[in-house]
Amino acid sequence: MAAIVFDLDGTLIDSAPDLHAIANDLLAAEGAPPITLDQARSFVGQGASVFVARMRATGGLPEAEHARLLAAFIARYDGAVHRTVPFPGVPEALAALASAGHAMGVCTNKPIAPCRAVLRHLRLDGYFATMWGGDSLPQHKPDPAPLHAAFAALGAATGIFVGDSEIDAETARRAGVPFLLFTEGYRKGPAEAMASDARFADFAELPDLVARVLAEAG
Repeated sequence: MAAIVFDLDGTLIDSAPDLHAIANDLLAAEGAPPITLDQARSFVGQGASVFVARMRATGGLPEAEHARLLAAFIARYDGAVHRTVPFPGVPEALAALASAGHAMGVCTNKPIAPCRAVLRHLRLDGYFATMWGGDSLPQHKPDPAPLHAAFAALGAATGIFVGDSEIDAETARRAGVPFLLFTEGYRKGPAEAMASDARFADFAELPDLVARVLAEAG
């Protein structure tokens, strides 16, 4: 049995369509041009404030408007669930890992309220004994503090981290834990350039990868 902690956006769920819709609603209200879905995906990973900063800069809106736009973004965030879907195979992989006795949690830079809201909407929340968002602690990824907190809440000193991005890889490195890279998420560069203990494109592979990493760890 192991403690397994997952990133959320780009790892378990494809939330970019909802974030794209929020962004373009806000930009339209400001008379600014829309962003593309690919741009929205590229903005994900470092929390709501960074997403809004990138959205604002792309739309040509001044930095002085950041706090107001961030507040408007956050106000819409909890309800932004209807275009979001799990990546293929996620529910089945989580069920298999739970059946194997693994304890699971979430560590994301997404604010904790929308994190809980979307997992509840997708009926995935029951798999996770603990969830840590970008506003749960003063630190957020790639600082390892939230990941350490997630493992501690699962009653483990360490475990396995599953993510999709350079930020997740760096978080795992700083925490000193094995990292499994989901290659179909929101990473910025080639998967081969990222340090990982294993890579996978299909969640059906994940239970066996977890077993392999645990066996190799002895």
